[in-house]
Amino acid sequence: MLNAKLASQSHPEHKTVVQLSKDIAIGGTELAIIGGPCTVENREQMETVATQLKHAPVQALRGGVFKPRTSPYAFQGMGLEGLEILAAVKERHNIPVVTEVMSIGQIEDIAAHADMLQVGSRNMQNFDLLKALGSAGKPILLKRGLASTIEEFVMAAEYILSHGNPDVVLCERGIRSFDPYTRNVLDLGAVAALKQITHLPVIVDPSHAVGKRELVAPLAKAAIACGADGLIIECHPEPEQSVSDARQALSLEDMVDLVHGLRPLAAAVGRIIPEIHKLPQLAVVS
Repeated sequence: MLNAKLASQSHPEHKTVVQLSKDIAIGGTELAIIGGPCTVENREQMETVATQLKHAPVQALRGGVFKPRTSPYAFQGMGLEGLEILAAVKERHNIPVVTEVMSIGQIEDIAAHADMLQVGSRNMQNFDLLKALGSAGKPILLKRGLASTIEEFVMAAEYILSHGNPDVVLCERGIRSFDPYTRNVLDLGAVAALKQITHLPVIVDPSHAVGKRELVAPLAKAAIACGADGLIIECHPEPEQSVSDARQALSLEDMVDLVHGLRPLAAAVGRIIPEIHKLPQLAVVS
C-alpha cells in the first residue's frame, strides 16, 4: 500500500471504532445500519423516514442536501434548507445524520448540522477537500471512486488521516464495469481485503452498487457475510416518487424487513444488530 502509514493495519487486532454519537459507533461488534433517501426533499419526508426506521432499527439517517449529479439540469439538492431539516429531525428523534460534502466551502455548515460527512465517489481523489476534512472535527464516510483501485482508495483515506482526522469509515459502493445490467459491480473482495489491509471500519452501499431495489437485500446479506461493519441503504416513503435514484430505493417497509432479516446472518458471523430498546429514545409515531 505505497506509504499508508496511518491507514495500514499493524496487527490482526488493530481495529478502529468510529463514534457517531455517545451510543452509536461503527466498527465494533454491533453492525451499523444507515438508511434514508438519496435526497432530502422536505421536512415531512424526513420525519416519516425517521419515525418508521426506528422499527428496524437503523443507527443513523442518510439524506443528501448537496447533490453531485451527472446532468447540470438535474435536482442539485436543497442546500442549507436541507441541512436545517436534517438538524431538526436529528434533534427530534435523537439519531445521528449523515450527508455528503462536495467542496471545502461546505464543510463548516455541514459539520455544524450533521454527525458524519460523506465524501462521494466522484470526490474520492479531490485531495484538497480530503486535506480540509482532516480538520473538520467530525467522522468522515469515504466512498470508493467509480474506477479506483484498492490502493488508491486506501491512500485517499490516508490524506484525511494524515491531516489530523482519525475517524474515517471506508465505503465500498461498486465500481464501473462493462456490464450494464447493474449500475456498478459490488466488489466484495475489496471489502475482505480492506478488513485485512487497514484498521478502519468498512461498510457497504448495495444501493449504488446495483441500482435495482430487488437486488439490494441479497447483496446486503453478502456484505455482512464477508465482514462488512455495516450498510448504508437508500429507502424512501414512496420510492417511485423519489426525486433521484428512484429505481434503487427500497420502501421503508422493505427496509425494516431487510434489517430484521439480517439478524440471523449477523449472529452467524459474530456480529449484532441492536435491539430497538438499545438505541437512543426516538420520537413516538406521529
